[in-house]
Amino acid sequence: MRQTQVQLEDEVWNHLEARAKREGTTIEELARQAIRDRYCSSDREERRRAMMAFVGIRADRDDIGDSTEYIRELRNDDRLERLK
Repeated sequence: MRQTQVQLEDEVWNHLEARAKREGTTIEELARQAIRDRYCSSDREERRRAMMAFVGIRADRDDIGDSTEYIRELRNDDRLERLK
C-alpha cells in the first residue's frame, strides 16, 4: 500500500468524520472505498451496482397496475407532444 496526502474542505472533513463514527470505520477507509468505487470498478460492475440500487425502487406502487401494460402505455403516450 502506498501513502498519499489529500487536503479536504472543513465541510467535507466534518461529513466524513461523522459518517466514519456512525459506520465504525475511519475517514481513510471511507476515502479508499470511495476511490475504489468511483475510479477502479469496471463499467460492468458499475452498471450492476446501479441496477441493483434501482431494482424494486417502485415495487410498492399500486397506482400503475400491471407494469408491462404501464410501460406499453408510456411508449404509446403523446406526453412529449403535450409538453411543447
